[in-house]
Amino acid sequence: MKRLIVVGLLLAVVGGVRVYGEQPSTEEQLADFDSGPKTIDVSSYPSDMQEKYELFSRKCSKCHTLARPINSDYALPDEWSRYVKRMMRKPGSEIAPKEGKQIYEFLAYDSSIRKKELIEKKNAGGSD
Repeated sequence: MKRLIVVGLLLAVVGGVRVYGEQPSTEEQLADFDSGPKTIDVSSYPSDMQEKYELFSRKCSKCHTLARPINSDYALPDEWSRYVKRMMRKPGSEIAPKEGKQIYEFLAYDSSIRKKELIEKKNAGGSD
């Protein structure tokens, strides 16, 4: 009986963590993110952000399409921080800590430009 309770609590905790901060894991759900814009026009961004975009493009396209993070529902800085740290731990990512910081800075800046409405909605406590 105790074992069932512990297993149930563990599943609830793991499920709750996943719902809060993870992208969908099925191929079909990930394809939704992959099907949007594949690049970002950064020509109006500051030159340092353009350089960080190049780093983001080079490093992140090694493992998945750029469309996946570009079209994700991540927008808040803490969401990008968790996402980049998770990607840095992936085998073969070859993202050094300094590069991870630059990628994070680009993604947070880009969200502040392209995802303003989503940021406002999330900050107001809305979902999706």
